[in-house]
Amino acid sequence: MTWWIEEADVVEPGPEVLCLGETMSLVSPADPVPLEQAPVFTLSAGGAESNVAIHLAALGHRVGWASRVGDDPLGRRMVAAIAAAGVDTGLVEVRADAPTGVYFKDPGPQGTRVHYYRAGSAASTMDADFLPDELLDAPRLLHLSGITPALSAGCDRLIRHLLTRERRARITFDVNYRPALWPVEQAGPVLRELAQFADTVFVGLDEANTLWGVETPEDVRKVLNRPSVVVVKDGANAAHALGSETVTVPAPKVEVVEPVGAGDAFAAGFLSGVLRGADVAHCLRLGHLLAAHSLLSTEDHTASPDREDLERWLSCDETRWRALSFGSRA
Repeated sequence: MTWWIEEADVVEPGPEVLCLGETMSLVSPADPVPLEQAPVFTLSAGGAESNVAIHLAALGHRVGWASRVGDDPLGRRMVAAIAAAGVDTGLVEVRADAPTGVYFKDPGPQGTRVHYYRAGSAASTMDADFLPDELLDAPRLLHLSGITPALSAGCDRLIRHLLTRERRARITFDVNYRPALWPVEQAGPVLRELAQFADTVFVGLDEANTLWGVETPEDVRKVLNRPSVVVVKDGANAAHALGSETVTVPAPKVEVVEPVGAGDAFAAGFLSGVLRGADVAHCLRLGHLLAAHSLLSTEDHTASPDREDLERWLSCDETRWRALSFGSRA
């Protein structure tokens, strides 16, 4: 099975995946040093759903991103950058009465902190009538995250509408709990309720513990018993896909530079495998490989792994897979 789609092979119009959610201008230190010490910064687009879209586009998929941005230089720059990555931005609306959100990454010895400046952003004005049903039903997959319902009451209504309406597209939902947006006492029940309506759910074991007090992937599955598949990511240890059966794939060793964005890369890799009809183990492997590549950079989305390398890693046997290691000197 090939993991890449050549342009000449694309015969159907429109995206096969639509990713919906806020993207902000991301300011990051050029090197992984604390924000207040960094002499040089990079400006890029940062958002969970658009990150997934960019990774999927890099793997050759037809993918779109839907959102709202401000009528400002940051919004125009961001949309142009995402479009340049091969993502269809035709469903992005521009608002003159609200700004594009901004956030800063602050790497440090104890991990990366994130500082958001997104209150009242253009994306937070989305509501249940944001997109007509015929556009929502066109793709094979609609990818959402638990970030969006925390942005505003209107965004919460939008996500509930998308999840509970009669639909053709299958919905994937990344829990993506952000403590800076809402307290766990509020987020826990809401994110569990919303995730139950999705077909496939992604959640970290650590965030599931924070949200719902669970300890194991099996516990997570008991909490989220309605989706067809629940993918539980256990950090540097393994990822588990719990559906009609449980499939576990250990994570390769990675010399982590900065972790933010790795979960989006993992989701894109897994979904790419699903779209290609791969078995669950290969979907998990592809998720691990894209996440490992993301962990080696301070950027939310990096250039895709070399195609030949990706094919070789995906096809290696269990022993060689467990021996894989990625890093600046690996």
